[in-house]
Amino acid sequence: MQGTRRHVTILGATGSIGASTLDVIERNSEAFAVTALAAHRQWRALLEQVARFRPAYAALLDREAARELERAVKRDGLPTRVLGGPEGLCEVATLAAADTVVAGIVGGAGLAPTLAAARAGKRILLANKETLVLAGDVFMRAVRDHGATLLPIDSEHNAIFQCLPPRDGTGRPRGVRRILLTASGGPFRTLPVAELARVTPEQACAHPRWRMGRKVSVDSATMMNKGLEMIEARWLFDLEPAEIEVVIHPESIVHSLVEYDDGSMLAQLGNPDMRTPIAHALAWPERVDAGVARLDLAEIGALNFSAPDPERFPCLELARAALAAGGSAPAILNAANEVAVASFLERSLSFDGIARVCAEALARSPARPIATLDDALEADALGRSLARELLSRDALHA
Repeated sequence: MQGTRRHVTILGATGSIGASTLDVIERNSEAFAVTALAAHRQWRALLEQVARFRPAYAALLDREAARELERAVKRDGLPTRVLGGPEGLCEVATLAAADTVVAGIVGGAGLAPTLAAARAGKRILLANKETLVLAGDVFMRAVRDHGATLLPIDSEHNAIFQCLPPRDGTGRPRGVRRILLTASGGPFRTLPVAELARVTPEQACAHPRWRMGRKVSVDSATMMNKGLEMIEARWLFDLEPAEIEVVIHPESIVHSLVEYDDGSMLAQLGNPDMRTPIAHALAWPERVDAGVARLDLAEIGALNFSAPDPERFPCLELARAALAAGGSAPAILNAANEVAVASFLERSLSFDGIARVCAEALARSPARPIATLDDALEADALGRSLARELLSRDALHA
């Protein structure tokens, strides 16, 4: 890669996005350097990364974990300043020494530092769904007003980004009829619908293509993840809800598609590996080695596509409804889903009960405007409260 070396802060360094980012950086050390690493509370894992990459800063959201890390850093003589708490995450997200921020912290904890990075005009590699689901309008205004650069690194949104044309004077992509987000269909793509109520957490977490955390695996099984990606796409690409569709593609080779007004389609293909979109965004508009195996289409042989069944995947339809309602509805849906999935994983709620909790939470909370970060966090808290109230009713339990 030509040009100046990029200096990178990674929010969520100890998670899968962080590990993949560090792998790409290590493969291309002449092009990238690590300025800061941040995580939630896994101080031992972060210590290993600090020892390996020797960043100027490290931060942990959990203050006690930050104190443990600081003691270990001093003991080992490492040249890294340790910060703690929410303000520590926001500080490393806005460092003058870093031009690029990878937003990979999962959940609402990633919202404030990602917004801070936007207001600091950073180049943001976005993987945190909650930033756009909870506060899409607030975040995108910050990106525009402060001259930040936004590059998606979820595989589907990165694929759309690669396939879109330059924007016109309104900011909308020219000549685009619709985008199609691909979905694997998860482990229950062909399971009889009548059997979904008896699905166990172990079955829901056994994804046929990806190795993911338990919560994300359940979201893939319900296709709530794809519903949330639709909401993200609306903000990322300035599209109307009717211009965003989902198609099931079990091979997970086509990562998403764009259909144009002339009837043609462009798709981005590759082996399923998060290092591909991360490498693309790190180096954009250039390309670097991602360490990913080359795609052999002849060996794959066939690619299959089908429409999602709304009876099998009601969460996808709930996300469509939240997207159409706008305002606080996506935040309510996301929060209710997090509570419901946790209850399912604890075996207190049936698999099909996840959608029922989310539907009732949406029905009980008319959409309200989201104008500030506090508005988004209040909607998130309301969604969680509603879901917990609903879970106290025997009718929603397994």
